[in-house]
Amino acid sequence: MTDERLKGEQKMREIDCGNITKTVAEMCISANKILSPEVENLVRSAKDREETELGRHILRQIEKNLDIARERDLPICQDTGMAVFFVELGQEVHITGGALTEAINEGVRRGYTEGYLRKSVVGDPVERVNTGDNTPAVIHYDIVPGDGFTISMMAKGAGSENKSRVFLLKPSDGIEGIKNAVLTAVRDAGADSCPPMFIGVGIGGTFEKCAILAKKALFGGMTEEADDNRPKWTRALEKELLSEINTLPIGPAGLGGSVTALSLRIEAYATHIASLPVAVNTCCHVNRHIMRRL
Repeated sequence: MTDERLKGEQKMREIDCGNITKTVAEMCISANKILSPEVENLVRSAKDREETELGRHILRQIEKNLDIARERDLPICQDTGMAVFFVELGQEVHITGGALTEAINEGVRRGYTEGYLRKSVVGDPVERVNTGDNTPAVIHYDIVPGDGFTISMMAKGAGSENKSRVFLLKPSDGIEGIKNAVLTAVRDAGADSCPPMFIGVGIGGTFEKCAILAKKALFGGMTEEADDNRPKWTRALEKELLSEINTLPIGPAGLGGSVTALSLRIEAYATHIASLPVAVNTCCHVNRHIMRRL
């Protein structure tokens, strides 16, 4: 083995699968019981913008539910979701002690079992036999430069997931076509996405890429102060769409009001000259996500 090869191997940072499993188990429990500060702030401040008394009452009930979950160490919602992960793995990281995917699934298994969380995953979409431990998870990997390891997890409930949409538009449809697609998805979702909702929009890529972008958007910064290296047009379109969505007669719990959505974020990607894919991933007011760096 050459000295150059030895130097390269010495740079590799090792992360043990046992540590990954332990971290994932903790993430599954924490995400289901306590919202991230960013999400919770949006939920709690919504009543100040809601124009109807019924809407404000519903939002106060949602706040009370969050308080009870925290005080009694309970899940925020009975649907504790399917575990979805976005993993950024540094190319100078060496995973030891097992296989990474198996380590993540073992963490989900322990988290949902030891945390007494509802197991909602069936092993086959047709035969529909519950796996009994909420595995397997859905895992997206991204190999990045360096020796970092970041893992983000979402507990995604089926009610809002079932109302998500993919539109394969023509390039000539442009911005107006994108707006119409997003508004169509939200109108069709109505009360079934447990509003006020969070909305992730993916634009570009291919059929499957735009859907992944839309899911990833639900993890993204939801405030004006959030770091933002995206194209400038995304912020303007986000504001316009959020404003239009909140004029729809949906409101909290679908009973009418002025707060149908709490946040809308767009993630964009390059696409083919003949394509304009758009995906809309809706999420209920319990946008449960968490991130850890190992």
